[in-house]
Amino acid sequence: MKKAERLDSKEAFVLHSYPYRETSLVIEAYTHEFGRIGLLAKGARRPASAFRGLLLPFQPLLLSWFGKSELRTLSKAEWQGGHPALKGMALICGLYLNELLMKLLPREDPHDALFANYGQTLKALGENADLAGILRCFEVDLLRELGYAPMLDSDTSGKPLDPERVYTYELERGPMAGGDPDRSVRLTGKTLLDMASNDYSDPVTQQQSKMLMRMLINHHLGAQTLHTRRLLRDLQTL
Repeated sequence: MKKAERLDSKEAFVLHSYPYRETSLVIEAYTHEFGRIGLLAKGARRPASAFRGLLLPFQPLLLSWFGKSELRTLSKAEWQGGHPALKGMALICGLYLNELLMKLLPREDPHDALFANYGQTLKALGENADLAGILRCFEVDLLRELGYAPMLDSDTSGKPLDPERVYTYELERGPMAGGDPDRSVRLTGKTLLDMASNDYSDPVTQQQSKMLMRMLINHHLGAQTLHTRRLLRDLQTL
């Protein structure tokens, strides 16, 4: 981010917030131009604050802030309307997306395409029943934007995938014939090709793609834990 004193009306979403001192909030925001940033919303918890009811996840905002430190000071927030409210499982899925961005996206690392896809994904969660497919599409896109694109159309030797063949997906390498099934994910060429075309209508593709993306995301998370994934697992869902 440029070391500007003040920036006005920048597109953003709130990923997470937590109380700071008696009346303020610290906001983790995901912005179009500057990526993930930290903002201090002074007095945001006061009943008469202009921020009351605005600094909520999943809603498009225009945020203004100033300062040069890692934690800037939020000066204004404007609601841009539009997204359906997330409820039930869609809400938990939205929290999962936010946690992925918090833990995998470095501070101040903008990605224009990812920001746009995030907004579209939130809208889809509010309108679409295929929550698992929506999550898989975003996970693949996130890893691609971070430079960790999964190999979905050819094997490790460069040969096109055979839809009828079973492969093992090796970390840092990709799909290969053979391999150690105890140390990698086994899946069909069809599943990988379905993922490449964002088609999660096949129940086998749904199951195998979930296993693959869990392995890949766990690898890049390292020791970090996804609390929302544990919640989803506890509810015996995605």
